[in-house]
Amino acid sequence: MSSEKPFSLISLYTGAGGLDLGFEAAGFECRAAVEIDQDCVRTLRANRSWPVIDRSIHEVASADLLQIADLGPGEVDILIGGPPCQPFSKAGYWASGDARRLDDPRADTVAAFLRVLRDTRPRAFLMENVAGLAFKGKDEGLRLIQATLESINRVSGTEYRASLLVLNAAELGVPQARERAFLIGARDGTPFGGIARTHRLAPGPEQVELELDGPTQSFHTAWDALWDLDDDDSPELKLRGKWADLLPSVPEGSNYLYFTDRGDGPSLFGWRRRYWNFLLKLAKDQPSWTLTAQPGPATGPFHWKKRRLSARELCRLQTMPDDYQVLGSLSSVQRQVGNAVPSALAETVGLPAVSCQRPRSWPTADLPPGCARALRLHLAEGVTAQRGALPTDLRSTRRRANGHPCLRLSGQRESHAKSSLRRASLSTQVRLERWPAP
Repeated sequence: MSSEKPFSLISLYTGAGGLDLGFEAAGFECRAAVEIDQDCVRTLRANRSWPVIDRSIHEVASADLLQIADLGPGEVDILIGGPPCQPFSKAGYWASGDARRLDDPRADTVAAFLRVLRDTRPRAFLMENVAGLAFKGKDEGLRLIQATLESINRVSGTEYRASLLVLNAAELGVPQARERAFLIGARDGTPFGGIARTHRLAPGPEQVELELDGPTQSFHTAWDALWDLDDDDSPELKLRGKWADLLPSVPEGSNYLYFTDRGDGPSLFGWRRRYWNFLLKLAKDQPSWTLTAQPGPATGPFHWKKRRLSARELCRLQTMPDDYQVLGSLSSVQRQVGNAVPSALAETVGLPAVSCQRPRSWPTADLPPGCARALRLHLAEGVTAQRGALPTDLRSTRRRANGHPCLRLSGQRESHAKSSLRRASLSTQVRLERWPAP
């Protein structure tokens, strides 16, 4: 991290801090955070000295936020947060875009975020996890937010406009396939230029692919993230419930579809009659599937060793630093981590906002020091140290799973362990654009 003063950040709906850790690695300092969940509050206070306000955002005045952050209106570099998902049908109270309505206590979580935006006037903002914004034909939520931003602009003399960015974390170096939506805007109206994907599934040995302008690195896999962790035989990780005895028979990378009339196991379930992550087991040569916040007793992804994922394994797949301890019971840790943004993904999104504010010495093909960068170095060391050391049964496991074409990431090709292990470096190559404009 540079010795220069970091840029300022105010965080709303901070959760366990996944988004904030990424922005910290990109060069920002959290000057104030708001989080009501007490387990998350304990996690934040145990790991960072950030000022955490443990009350509902509806009970926190914007002036109090600025006072705690020791900043004035217009001095905040960026406002970030992930308002909890709510149907936009509940946002009818502020549907007209009237900025004055944001003060009403009945306003929802998105409106509260925009109320703080109006009052603090940050140089930029990022809103994550806004439900439904990315679906074609269902953009009323985006239009409502834009209408409110226009009202704020009329009152404050700003030029906020929201750009929608939908990213899959696996395509940006995270060992987890997790799609997130971000609304990003700058006070001066500068549009966000976008982020190019840097990783993809490795082609098979029979395929030759030429993509001169595309990513050159293979996806980080679950094995890349977990290879060096000691096996955890804690009793709380043992699968329980009605379907627990089925998990050992599920091949890596497969799920309950193995037990259908189209699978190789006994026919116990109807085809596509269950949720995708029912009895879902990780594959060593693929990224993890999306970690869920509140899984049922048979909801994966599960470890390939036929058990639940440990707290440390969950954090690794979310690219949180190894010295960052998420506190609480396993179910609480699962909820906190499952609701978080992968820190490496957040860092990638935060870097363009930094690049224009202070000259940096690192090339655009590399990331600055930080928690996510350290995680990528760990992954690179793991591939180097373990080259050729994947379990010998991996190939036979892959053959068993090949009978299920639906078990691949949508629209992608199968990843092969040998191609993955040939990687010499796993550093993300982020194409930075200067945003907002100087």
